[in-house]
Amino acid sequence: MSERLTRFFASRWGIILAGAVIGVLAPLLQAAGNPPNMGICVACFERDIAGALGLHRAGVVQYIRPEIIGLVLGALIAAYLFGEFRARAGSAPIVRFTLGVFAMIGALAFLGCPWRALLRLTGGDLNAIVGLLGLGAGVAMGVLFLRAGYNLGRSRATPTAVGWIMPVMMIGLLLLRLFAPKVSESGAVFFSESGPGSMFAPVAVALGAGLLIGLLAQRTRFCTMGSVRDVILMNDWHLISGVGALLVVAFLTNLILGQVTFGFFGQPVAHSQHLWNFLGMTLSGLAFTLAGGCPGRQLFLSGEGDGDAAVFVLGMITGAAFAHNFALAAGPDNSAQGTVGGIGPYGIGAVLLGLVVCAVIGVTMRGRVDGRA
Repeated sequence: MSERLTRFFASRWGIILAGAVIGVLAPLLQAAGNPPNMGICVACFERDIAGALGLHRAGVVQYIRPEIIGLVLGALIAAYLFGEFRARAGSAPIVRFTLGVFAMIGALAFLGCPWRALLRLTGGDLNAIVGLLGLGAGVAMGVLFLRAGYNLGRSRATPTAVGWIMPVMMIGLLLLRLFAPKVSESGAVFFSESGPGSMFAPVAVALGAGLLIGLLAQRTRFCTMGSVRDVILMNDWHLISGVGALLVVAFLTNLILGQVTFGFFGQPVAHSQHLWNFLGMTLSGLAFTLAGGCPGRQLFLSGEGDGDAAVFVLGMITGAAFAHNFALAAGPDNSAQGTVGGIGPYGIGAVLLGLVVCAVIGVTMRGRVDGRA
């Protein structure tokens, strides 16, 4: 039975099923209380977790998102059920951490990860087209480095406990969400009273959705960045068929739920500063390609024992803290005042710096095998 399931999940229909499930669940999570056009956003939700832990003090984006917890634990369950849990680490962890930081800075310049870019588009936010074009440009840049021999080296087998560190962290976050301790009058855990952080689906619903997506994505290797990379690098359309299924199903689900409003200006938790929508996602796409997976894929890998992916995830959470503590993140359009949002001078500098740093990493990390130059 497990062999038949493995063959199905490895097939075109398996990846289509995974994309379709995400395409249904994300709009439903929005209808259940998550922010508009943000049924699932890995970058935004990791930013909210950083805020809840007090790593930044932006009061409108602080909440422990059960979806993130579910994505990791769902992948963990799938990996154990199918004998694929393998604890490994040691593939340029500090580089992966740095890539995670800049991936988040780019995502918060756009206000969303690749998953949210797709979901924003299915909700009618046409700024997402600009972001997706930027994502494609960033992935294409990364492919150039891959073709030139870019390589972070091989990970190595480690004690099983190493692979369990990220899942245990997620269990700890779940306990913090359920019991919501307040360690002091001014201390964590923080929960937003207004803004996107105050909007959430019921815990059981959010956690259940994350678990299901994590299980399916681990089995099918679902990855938004990887789908674009495979088309450019190998003309392989397998993964992108899952992304196509996500787009079609999410759009139809949003239509049924009345959650589609077409336009550029004034879209929810979005801005229409097109240059920085493009360049922000270019930075993220490049960082994801150099790290070997989109933010969702990194969570799934960390659930199946990949310590290097876990380091990237921690880098993204740290990047969220930097972005809000140092005024790097974008602000949304204000339709009431008629003002366009976007990033300020510090954010512009951070995106440009990130592109340079990622390019330097791409150029210098070549020809590495098992740690040897």
